[in-house]
Order: sequence, then structure tokens, then C-alpha cells
Amino acid sequence: MPSMSAHLALTQLIPFAAEELDKNKVTPGVLGFVVFAVLAGSVWLLMKSMNRHMGRVSFEEAPDPSATPDTPAATPGK
Repeated sequence: MPSMSAHLALTQLIPFAAEELDKNKVTPGVLGFVVFAVLAGSVWLLMKSMNRHMGRVSFEEAPDPSATPDTPAATPGK
């Protein structure tokens, strides 16, 4: 029963940790670090994906098929 002894050890250590805890000091703790790490990892993955997708984008504009060759902009001589 290793889980029972681990649980018993944790319940005995928690009061010692509570005595050393300063009640006027607030810290984010492990949960804050985990949330920050997950957010940072997510932003990094999103930026990596965005860079990959932006590399595939063609910035050359396709010619307009509805434009006719007799429009004033298309006639060079006049």
C-alpha cells in the first residue's frame, strides 16, 4: 500500500508547510506556472503554423476575367 503511506506523509507535511507560509504574500504557484506554460506553448505553435501558412500564400494577383481588352486602361495608344 504505497499510496496510503504517501497520502499519510503528505497530510503530515502540509501543516509544516502552512506554518512557513507567509499569509501576506501571494504567489501564483504551480498552477499558475502550468497555465502560463500551456499558453506560451500554444502561442508558439500558432505562430509556427501561421508562418507555414503565410509561406504558402501567393501574393500575385490573378487577372480579372471580366475585364475586356477595349477598356481605356487597356488601350496603350490613346
